[in-house]
Amino acid sequence: MSALFSSFRLRSQTFRNRIFVSPMCQYSSIDGFPTAWHLVHLGSRAVGGAALVMMEATAVSPEGRISPGDQGLWSDDHGEALRPIVYFIKSQGAAAGIQIAHAGRKASTDAPWRGGRPLAPPEGGWSVIAPSSIPFASGHPRPEACRDADLRRVVADFAQAARRAHEAGFDVLELHMAHGYLLHEFLSPLANRREDRYGGPLENRLRLPLEVTEAVRKVWPDDKPLFVRISASDWVDGGWDIEQSLVLARELKARGVDLIDCSSGGLVADAEIPAGPGYQTPFATRIRAEAGIAVGAVGLITEPLQAEQIVRTNLADCVFLGRELLRDPYWPLHAAHALHRDGEWPAQYERARP
Repeated sequence: MSALFSSFRLRSQTFRNRIFVSPMCQYSSIDGFPTAWHLVHLGSRAVGGAALVMMEATAVSPEGRISPGDQGLWSDDHGEALRPIVYFIKSQGAAAGIQIAHAGRKASTDAPWRGGRPLAPPEGGWSVIAPSSIPFASGHPRPEACRDADLRRVVADFAQAARRAHEAGFDVLELHMAHGYLLHEFLSPLANRREDRYGGPLENRLRLPLEVTEAVRKVWPDDKPLFVRISASDWVDGGWDIEQSLVLARELKARGVDLIDCSSGGLVADAEIPAGPGYQTPFATRIRAEAGIAVGAVGLITEPLQAEQIVRTNLADCVFLGRELLRDPYWPLHAAHALHRDGEWPAQYERARP
């Protein structure tokens, strides 16, 4: 029996295996609305056998987008536009998930294939906010430090986006607290130099992310799982680290979060990250063991036996695949064959089954 292809249940949701599609920005939306690209991109991963297909980081407000091409969920119309994509994903036996986010000081940039540089308002960009007025990197604009009204709006925007995600039919919701975006910025002392109740000691730096979690859990149905993606380390001395991540994970669990999606980095541009096969998995393993919450491992997981070993030896409850599923949307079907397990091939593709 394959552990990777065993079912996995969180609340009322049963996942057909332990292979989840990471949220990956496509920079292909128009005014925050999905296009045919999203239907094909996400739909093909559902056809390919993944158990959970997660939509990319989806902005809770226009100024929360990373780029003008980001997906949005700041209006009911955006939620309605996502319904056909959700329907198709679920029709293929996969669960449909969405990650909601605010880009903070890393907002208002061009698409990566156009260089990813910051965009000024005359170029279609906008002013950015952050915990403190500290730019992300040289050449990036100095953000406006969040005022109390900004913080209240951020919490409300996340809650409204969560409501819309439910109404659009998504099975899983993920809060983005990683990769140097707004909620991660509040967590890390490298970006958060505030002197009020939202800055300074760890308890204060946790405040906004936990307020967002509480507001979201109130509107996200009790029978649906709630995930949180974190950067378990900034990979910089004096920054956010695994010990603080453990505290956060325990607080998130107490507020109804079901799974921690364990990534790392992204807060500063010059961090030296020791990337290698499965390099972030130890973060997931520690959080699973010490915080007592389900976890997903992510980061250079590329081989079926590697993924099988992570789940079989309880290093994580599931694996999130990103770039590997860009290279091969049908990786889960091929992995099932490699592990001598019958994959759930669509009837239309049965004649190609190995």
